This record gives sequence, structure tokens and C-alpha cells, in this order.
Amino acid sequence: MKILLVEDEKGIADFIQQGLEEEGFQVTHALDGVQGLKRLHETTFDLYLLDWMLPKMNGLELCKTIRTKDVETPILFLTAKDTVQETIEGLQAGANDYIKKPFSFEELLERIKVHFRNAQATEIFTLGPFRLEPHRYKVFHLEEEIVLTQREFELLLFLVKNKGKVCTRNQIIEQVWHIHFEYDSGVIDVFMNAIRKKLQLTKDNDYLKTVRGVGYMAEEV
Repeated sequence: MKILLVEDEKGIADFIQQGLEEEGFQVTHALDGVQGLKRLHETTFDLYLLDWMLPKMNGLELCKTIRTKDVETPILFLTAKDTVQETIEGLQAGANDYIKKPFSFEELLERIKVHFRNAQATEIFTLGPFRLEPHRYKVFHLEEEIVLTQREFELLLFLVKNKGKVCTRNQIIEQVWHIHFEYDSGVIDVFMNAIRKKLQLTKDNDYLKTVRGVGYMAEEV
């Protein structure tokens, strides 16, 4: 899951970014509203975290601009403002929620999870007899649940989202592990073996193909 964090206080930004990345999120940080606007033009995000008081373009203006381009992605304000009128102003600009500074990381994390669950409430992916429900981190074989770890689920989901396409080892490390430097991709094999075992895949129903020397691919049998 990709999050754009627009926050000009470096200490707060580092605290949020480190915590969210440890939870498996991919965080892009921008120091001001103009830089934040540039980042959202460069890629797509699953959630925006905006400070209200930003240099160059404040969070309210950035929120309104985002809503002219993106009507669905959740927007959360990080703000010291807490009057009723200011809250209404933020919601009218297109924000989904706000969290008042100072806040605990645990509260921020739970609010983010709620918005991801809401955004993905109807999103379901299938691979043969398997059904993946990202909003609940659950996998089913027909109606029987298969228990995967969070990382196993994210790896399987990434392959299923790209069903029919070869996912290289570098792509998997970047998109699932969120690592953008040289890394021992052998760890992928360990997780793939665990997933295959839990899904009880065999040569006759191998929905996860190994592309030797390249990576893996989810494919209908």
C-alpha cells in the first residue's frame, strides 16, 4: 500500500514514515504542498496524509487540488486545528478524516487501516478456486480459509494482481518488501515454498509458476 505523506516538520515526518514502513506500507514524503502535488503527478497512491499548515501550498489547498484529480483515494489531515468550523472546512475540501496533533502512532495506524478497509471493502481477487480478500487479509479455497502470514499474503496478492504477467525478483522485492537497493532475493523462494505448501499446490494444479532466472507468475491452470 502506497502512502503520500506531506509534512514539513522533519521530526514528525521521520517518526511517521519509519513506523508505517515497519508496518509494511510504502511511504513517499514531501516537505511542502508544491512538492506533494508534484509527487502525486508522478505516481498513484492509496492514501494521502496531509499536514494542514504547509509552506508554499497549505494542506487545505492541496486537498482541494487532489480532489479535482482523484475523487476516491482517502485523505487524512494531520492538524493542530480543532475548532468545529475548521473541521467542517477540511471535510468540505474533500478530506475523509483528521487526526489532531499531538497523536500516538497507534491511533494513526488504526485510522489508516480503517480507511484502507473501507476503500477495499468490495475488492476481491481470484486465482482458480482461491479467493483473496485484501480488506481482511484472508485467503479462501472455495469456502475454507487458508491462514497466511502478512508477508505471504502480500506476496500472493501481488502475483495475483499481476495474473498472467511475469513478476521479476526485483519487482517483487521492491513492491512487496519495499526495498530499493541490492538485496538477497533468495528470501522470495522461502516464502513461495511456504505459500505453495499452504495452498497445497501440485504439478496438476500449480497456479504459481516459477520462471527460471526471472521470477514468478500467477496463472490460471
